[in-house]
Amino acid sequence: MSEYANKRTRGAFIAAVFAMQGFGILAGGVVAIIVSAAFDAKYPAPSYEENPTASTVPQADYVWRIIVIFGAFPALLTYYWRMKMPETARYTALVAKNAKQAAADMSKVLQVELESEPEKVDAGKSKNDFGLFTTSFLRRHGFHLLGTTSTWFLLDIAFYSQNLFQKDIFTAIGWLPPAKTMNAIEEVFRIARAQTLIALCSTVPGYWFTVALIDIMGRFAIQLMGFFFMTVFMFALAIPYHHWTLEANRIGFVVIYSLTFFFANFGPNATTFVVPAEIFPARLRSTCHGISAASGKAGAIVGAFGFQYAEKGLGVKKTLIILGVVNALGMFFTLLVPESKGKSLEEMSGEGGDDEGQSTIESRTVPV
Repeated sequence: MSEYANKRTRGAFIAAVFAMQGFGILAGGVVAIIVSAAFDAKYPAPSYEENPTASTVPQADYVWRIIVIFGAFPALLTYYWRMKMPETARYTALVAKNAKQAAADMSKVLQVELESEPEKVDAGKSKNDFGLFTTSFLRRHGFHLLGTTSTWFLLDIAFYSQNLFQKDIFTAIGWLPPAKTMNAIEEVFRIARAQTLIALCSTVPGYWFTVALIDIMGRFAIQLMGFFFMTVFMFALAIPYHHWTLEANRIGFVVIYSLTFFFANFGPNATTFVVPAEIFPARLRSTCHGISAASGKAGAIVGAFGFQYAEKGLGVKKTLIILGVVNALGMFFTLLVPESKGKSLEEMSGEGGDDEGQSTIESRTVPV
């Protein structure tokens, strides 16, 4: 997406694509609520503490299957639409060295007539043809790649921990009733309702705050701010944890917990997706973005399994403190990420510069 956008609104364009994830989260929650509510009404069952065996009716096995099936349809549409999309013009021109095809693809996308300029493609061949495992890449973009991979990794440790174990945290503070007081389908309904409420009030607004402000505030400021407030709110929940477990204070806990989701999305969850798509050379852009994303998924694995064992072994309070420390580390590694607001992709990658010094100047973390 970054290669089809102009530098003035590129951040909002990429962030808006990513923000559609928020509507997907909402849609998934709504589907889960409708399906579980329908099955609970059709097949009533006692709670687990009343009758452990009868609390899970045989028809409950269809609930998760129907929810997953609904998720398959958007995936099929995505596959179809992706097959219809042409390769980006920058890749076709700069990597495949086919200026004529690049012009034809851009003419189709933009619906304007464009002429190929092969001489400009030939002009950029020599000094920018370094590979991923070279000293030239390490010198120009090594710290950038470290910044994008580490921040995405650290973010997803905290972000996926919070998402996957919302029900455990909400049950621990009493916002959700204990599982034994519900039947299986009712538990699905209550968890889906709570998570959808969090998404509606904090997750989705956070995405669109990023879309609105990313080309004004800049990626660096939003990411640093997001990690900062995630850290503050995690410690605000963890340090006086007993205070939040009291019945009168549960709503306050939910509000602050929701704010961590808001600043995750009006913060690093969006910017860690945007920045790697802007700062690397065209022939390595997808590779570096993929490496950064893979690092994030590694963080998600750590978060998913780590929180599970940490919560059981250390308790919720200490686990929240650990997540606060993880977010603080995210602030530190954000200092390695360059600001790309208002700069062309060629300026950021050095592909359009006259020398390496120009590339270095344009890639500073804080704009001058």
